[in-house]
Amino acid sequence: MNALPPLPPLPAPPERKAVSRADLLPDVVRTLYSQTGVSLSGNLLGAVVLLMIYWPVAPHGALLGWSLLFGWIWVLRLLTLRRYAHAGWPAASRDAARWQRWWNAGAMASGACWGLAAWLFYSDGRAFHQTTLLLIIYSFCVGAIPLMASQHLAFFAFISLCFVPTIVRIATLGTTDTLLLAGVLSLVFIMTTVLGRAYRRTFDRAIELKVRTELLAAQLQLEKAAADEAKRAAETANRAKTQFFAAASHDLRQPLHAMGLFAEALRAKSRGDEEVTHLVNSINSSVDALEGLFGELLDITKIDTGGVEPQPRHFALRELFQRLKLQYEPTAFEKGLGLRFRGAHHVVYGDPVLIDRIVRNLLSNAIRYTEDGGVLVSARRRGDEVMLQVWDTGVGIPPAEQPRVFDEFYQVQANTSLGVHQPKGLGLGLSIVQRLARLMEAKLDLESVPGRGTVFTLTVPLGKTQRSLVPEPSAGKPVLGLTLEHRHIVVVEDEPAVREGLVLLLKGWGASVDSFDTVSAVEAWAGGPSMTPPDLAIVDYRLPEGRTGIEALTGLREAFGPSLPAILVTGSTMTGHEEESSRHDFHLLIKPVAPNKLRAMIAFKLGLR
Repeated sequence: MNALPPLPPLPAPPERKAVSRADLLPDVVRTLYSQTGVSLSGNLLGAVVLLMIYWPVAPHGALLGWSLLFGWIWVLRLLTLRRYAHAGWPAASRDAARWQRWWNAGAMASGACWGLAAWLFYSDGRAFHQTTLLLIIYSFCVGAIPLMASQHLAFFAFISLCFVPTIVRIATLGTTDTLLLAGVLSLVFIMTTVLGRAYRRTFDRAIELKVRTELLAAQLQLEKAAADEAKRAAETANRAKTQFFAAASHDLRQPLHAMGLFAEALRAKSRGDEEVTHLVNSINSSVDALEGLFGELLDITKIDTGGVEPQPRHFALRELFQRLKLQYEPTAFEKGLGLRFRGAHHVVYGDPVLIDRIVRNLLSNAIRYTEDGGVLVSARRRGDEVMLQVWDTGVGIPPAEQPRVFDEFYQVQANTSLGVHQPKGLGLGLSIVQRLARLMEAKLDLESVPGRGTVFTLTVPLGKTQRSLVPEPSAGKPVLGLTLEHRHIVVVEDEPAVREGLVLLLKGWGASVDSFDTVSAVEAWAGGPSMTPPDLAIVDYRLPEGRTGIEALTGLREAFGPSLPAILVTGSTMTGHEEESSRHDFHLLIKPVAPNKLRAMIAFKLGLR
């Protein structure tokens, strides 16, 4: 199988750069032109007021000449504004310096025009006319602060063009009052300059904050895009891992399943030959070991990919303990260990499948690492909770290693001084136990004394005793005396080795068998004349041509009746088939299927005792 693709490298986040004057310039220019319309309107209004009040007292020729100069400057500034608006913000921002020069030139021309008005007309009017003229000029200087203060030199040049001719013209009149007024206007000029500098700092800070905010927003977008890309890459890798293990689940279980079937068929033909029986037992032990290791990998993957969801309910521990005793008592007896169960009468609330998996893992480890003494599985009530405990008199776990026993791929070092030499697994059993306990939000504790033993405690809620508790599925005892004589079984399996081993095994149990490798083949057979109705169908889930065992089962039931018993066999544990099994009335077995388990399921489906 192909390895999982590596994750793509994440894009590096952009470096945060210092905000320079060049970064601020486009916003400065945009601010200038956004206020130009108001500025031109104010200039036009000031010019109209000036002409109205000075027309009766000033020379008409000078007024008309000044009006033509003002109008020419005003129109040029208006045309510049329209050209900027027509260029659009993106294009204008790329050429911000040129647009700034054009705007400053127009502002300087306007400032010079108002300074010229003070030089030409101040002495022609009386106090009312002179005061109005000074107020108009001063209002334009103050109004320039928010517009031009960000450009210190340009602002200073503009107010100089307005104030200096005015101050000089007033001073040339030579009276005490005019000299005092010129001095006051000089102070106003200095104060306006200071206000402009203060506003410039405030304005620059505001613009800088705005630009920084935009840069941070852009950086945040890039980092968000990088995070989204990483999330997509992780999801892709997760899906690839899931698909990989789903394929591995099916493909790697096929030869294990075939091996077990051939071994059992060989046992049936050995006719009591002890050497052959020993070989068959060795093969079955190897198959069981491979299945255990592979099952641990698949369990970890299912938990990591969210494929396991707790389905809690009230159930009695009696049947769980019975199943565990049936499975592990022979193993404990073979090692000379005692295996006892206490507290089977308790009822707990939890997911029976997950609790079964947890206790089974703990019990398997206890027997594996105990050489003398025994193992106790007990249930004790503590208030509203039940403590499920697995005790052993094994080698124990050193205190330094206890915090790590739940880590993936970690294995406690064997204590060779006690003569303990156990085959190594993957170190996933206790990691699976802890993850399943977390899924159920159940507390898992460990206590151990090296050389004396270990106890694991799973604390689950106390259940309620009900009149009719749903019975747990029971493996039952091997149906060693089962015979399938005069029974007709249809097998649909595309894997040749598995199909051949299953046919040999079923025939060894006395059944007549018709086997097929595709849905089309079994449909063609079922549609033929005078076909013997089958008593049972054993169908693989994944079949060639993108079809499934459910389609094969549907075709058989259309031909031989909807009550045809069926067993569906699959090598995949990544997808739940519970809903399908309920809807299509079949029982599911996961490869590799132990022959005793297959025989028990056949007996159940055929109603044999």
